[in-house]
Amino acid sequence: MKIAVTLFVVVLVALVGGFAFLSSWDIPPPAEQVEKVIPHEKLSR
Repeated sequence: MKIAVTLFVVVLVALVGGFAFLSSWDIPPPAEQVEKVIPHEKLSR
């Protein structure tokens, strides 16, 4: 029973720590420039 409680506490601490890490991580946005050619037929109605 002690092993199960210890395992549960370890998993709970890992989940809370992982959530805190991901919520505070400043992920930079992708800096890729996209150029798309739109045909003239689609713009004029």
